[in-house]
Amino acid sequence: MDIFSGLLFGFQTILEPSNLFYCFLGVFIGTLIGVLPGIGPIGAMSILLPMTFGISPVSSIIMLAGIYYGSQYGGSTTSILVNIPGEASSIVTCLDGYQMARQGRAGPALGIAAFGSLIGGTFSIIALIFLVIPLAQVALKFGPPEYFSLICLGLLTSIYLSKGSFVKALVMILIGLILGCVGIDSVSAFPRFTFGCPSLYDGIGVGQIAMGLFGISEVLINLEKSLERTIFKTRVKNLLPNRQDWKRSIGPITRGSLLGFLLGILPGGGAVIASFLSYTVEKKISKNPDAFGKGAIEGVAGPETANNAGAGGAFVPLLALGIPGNAVMALLLGALIIHGVTPSPIFITQHPNIFWGVIASMYVGNLMLLILNLPLIGLWVKLLKVPYRILMPLILLFCLIGAYSINNNVTDVIIMIIFGIVGYILRKFGYEPAPLILAFILGPMLETAFRQSLIMGDGRFGIFVERPISAVILVIAVLVVISTGFSYYRKVKAEVIIE
Repeated sequence: MDIFSGLLFGFQTILEPSNLFYCFLGVFIGTLIGVLPGIGPIGAMSILLPMTFGISPVSSIIMLAGIYYGSQYGGSTTSILVNIPGEASSIVTCLDGYQMARQGRAGPALGIAAFGSLIGGTFSIIALIFLVIPLAQVALKFGPPEYFSLICLGLLTSIYLSKGSFVKALVMILIGLILGCVGIDSVSAFPRFTFGCPSLYDGIGVGQIAMGLFGISEVLINLEKSLERTIFKTRVKNLLPNRQDWKRSIGPITRGSLLGFLLGILPGGGAVIASFLSYTVEKKISKNPDAFGKGAIEGVAGPETANNAGAGGAFVPLLALGIPGNAVMALLLGALIIHGVTPSPIFITQHPNIFWGVIASMYVGNLMLLILNLPLIGLWVKLLKVPYRILMPLILLFCLIGAYSINNNVTDVIIMIIFGIVGYILRKFGYEPAPLILAFILGPMLETAFRQSLIMGDGRFGIFVERPISAVILVIAVLVVISTGFSYYRKVKAEVIIE
């Protein structure tokens, strides 16, 4: 199936009434999540994951993907109007977006954010189409040793790009790998880490862990915060940017699209890094860098375009190689596995309805988001006034219902609550849960590839370095570890000198 016939098939899939409804539902929830600070797409997707079990795989992935890239749109609203980022990728937008609002230019700021997001999202979809297929063809040469090396590289890169400590990120990955081993061993049929509990023989579900680490812990963290949201009272008008605004924004939008997509492909990358780097680049090359932070429209256009392009680029390693580049993609991978679908180099030929349906849904979803974000600004502003004392109990209720509905088992609810408390403690001590969930989902794939590789090599570990592709990937992984360790050593040394 060539690209054009594939796209036609994709639009036929997404234009089915049920898929169209779930696409709208996903982007609507995504926008809502982006508008309401403190929840995030990972938490929302974790909470809603059990609710997708009763629908088709293509509908569930379309909805979950819509939540992800939809949240990038919604995050700009709070950044501009409230000076509180609804999403981590919208932190940079606060710098100039809120200042534009204070100057009575909230409308153009919201407008350029929406149009930039549409352009960045559209660019990432086009680039995704033309990059995934050749990349998947190259990946057909991959065997178990190459997959083992690639998964190792993905896990180690997530350490390199982690915001916290190198050691803490490594600990989270090791814990995630151990949790992925819980249950009956597929080869020896011997129970591992079950502690005699029959409910753990099938392993721990990704839904329980994700809802606990990202849903319950988020509620507990926010309960101890007194987040004051003061909406700047200005009339939102003139949502369409004028000619001068477009003249100043077209360069940042173009650069943000390209930069965001390329960074989105990298393991551990995505929308957050893309938005920060885009802002840095625009300020660096600007003829008037002093204007940044005081209401420069370039400081809104570039990052908002980059975060949406980054969200699209993150789908490349997942759809082409079956390797998630970040925690959100790991949840999408978990959702696919739950539905009996495993992404791989032959994913496009095995499940064309899901592959092309998701790509087409991203374009339709971006158009829906433009309609949702501009005319409904007033609605989103009113939602910002919802107090946390109402919002957080609702999140907790959805988590409890979702955990129980997976297997109609109270044990799943207990597991979720335990991981919620664990997630809260981890966050308090500066441990990021994202590497854990990434390692948990990739762990069984890593183990399977490792075992298959040893069978192919008659028990010899040398098979991982004898095959050229695997050897190159492992060399890159070692360089990542050395670079990360060296950076961590310099940071610790600098802190000791300061003290």
